[in-house]
Amino acid sequence: MPDERTRISRRRFLTGVAAGSTVLGTLALTHTALPWGPFSLDEQRRRLDAPQQLPVNRSAREAGIRTGDIDDSWRLVLRRGERTVALSAADLTALPQRTEELPIACVEGWTATATWQGVRLSELMMLVGAAPSDDLRLRSLQRRGAFGVTTMPATYVRDPLTLIALRVNGERLSADHGYPARVIAPGRPGVLQTKWLTEIEVI
Repeated sequence: MPDERTRISRRRFLTGVAAGSTVLGTLALTHTALPWGPFSLDEQRRRLDAPQQLPVNRSAREAGIRTGDIDDSWRLVLRRGERTVALSAADLTALPQRTEELPIACVEGWTATATWQGVRLSELMMLVGAAPSDDLRLRSLQRRGAFGVTTMPATYVRDPLTLIALRVNGERLSADHGYPARVIAPGRPGVLQTKWLTEIEVI
């Protein structure tokens, strides 16, 4: 039989394991309820001091965006065959605006929901005569990193929740969140929610 000293050591060990598990469990629950709070186990960019209270996977600087890329000369070009329409930020703002609450789910493991405002993509593409069955090719101004050019299947395009967003959480998009315009579509991975849009082409 184990002596008294062995029983005490085993008891202390088990007590330590239980205490450690309790602390980790409490932190996990706190993180679930307050994913950006001071007890968050995540990176700094996920906290409330992130731009516009929304995490950033790639900043404008990291993507190689230059000031001249997103000044008043910026245009979003829509293409379908030989038909082309170029829209300024003011042109997009003048179109009917929609507001939706949609999440961004990043491949790095975080998800964040925000309030987005902009133009419904399906309505925007009517300007060049796009059909509901058309797939799209999206081009970003980014110079560095993957997914500068992506394809969006028609199922996302015709979804009424899919927006070309101009605002987030009540503010004009910051450069890090894709100013002047970006995509936000339900169920689409974060890396494909194209920021710094410059062209949308029917393919």
